[in-house]
Amino acid sequence: MKKYTFTEKKDTRSGFGDGLTELGKTNPNVVALCADLTGSLKMNEFEKNHPDRFFQVGIAEANMMGIAAGLTIGGKIPFTGTFANFSTGRVYDQIRQSIAYSHKNVKICASHAGLTLGEDGATHQILEDIGLMKMLPGMTVINTCDYNQTKEATIAIAEHDGPVYLRFGRPKVPVFMPKGEFKIGKAIKLTEGTDVTIVATGHLVWESLLAAEALEKEGISAEVINIHTIKPLDEEAILASVAKTKCVVTAEEHNKLGGLGESVARCLAQNAPTPQEFVAVDDSFGESGTPDQLMKKYKINDEAVIAAVKKVIKRK
Repeated sequence: MKKYTFTEKKDTRSGFGDGLTELGKTNPNVVALCADLTGSLKMNEFEKNHPDRFFQVGIAEANMMGIAAGLTIGGKIPFTGTFANFSTGRVYDQIRQSIAYSHKNVKICASHAGLTLGEDGATHQILEDIGLMKMLPGMTVINTCDYNQTKEATIAIAEHDGPVYLRFGRPKVPVFMPKGEFKIGKAIKLTEGTDVTIVATGHLVWESLLAAEALEKEGISAEVINIHTIKPLDEEAILASVAKTKCVVTAEEHNKLGGLGESVARCLAQNAPTPQEFVAVDDSFGESGTPDQLMKKYKINDEAVIAAVKKVIKRK
């Protein structure tokens, strides 16, 4: 099995900040808006280098979405920045009516998603955002796994015509993805396997690789697929893998309702009914704690993936 290693850990939000900084230099139509969280979203360099293209709207997220929609009419490519909870739940009506309905070219960039926000607790740990955003017609939904992928995704979505939801996180995580492999809508097969397919997104990609290594020692061959784009879903890659392995585990830092797992389940139900197990938060809110504590308690870590694999293999 192919092994993945890392020499450093970085937060995925820094990948967004560095991607936005690069876009500021190369694309004069890119503008940035922030809801009083410039440092947290790593938008400082863009603000410093392009003050005429940076708009600090304050704690007024709904207004930020309306301004962003308006800026597209003049040919600008607006990137909005705030926490995932405020990027979706707080402003869903504005996104639906002002951005998605009229297919405005707004890039909704959301940090501090999921349980790994950590000590800020349940009010900020949104676990419903992927579901909210993927249900909007025409919305592209991307959930990246490390610094490299987040930076590449940030740059790529500037060239994409239409609204995008880009989801990333707060904690420092391994930087392991090779550069140059990101393409919107195209899954990345990380390991070849014959016994089970593990379809993972976001921070659960690394956890799935850890699980695959442990499973290999027990004689179980796992194929790990990195689904960075949840919508449009790369159904071809998933179906090709399960045709070989005959079972699948989905892994995500999200409520099991409405996330990647349900998108995969729909794909399988329509094309190739296959045993599936879900590694996701079991329909609950989070709580305050360290990322590791929360991932263990809510069963979204490598141990949970291993348990799900052993369970689904028995169902083949």
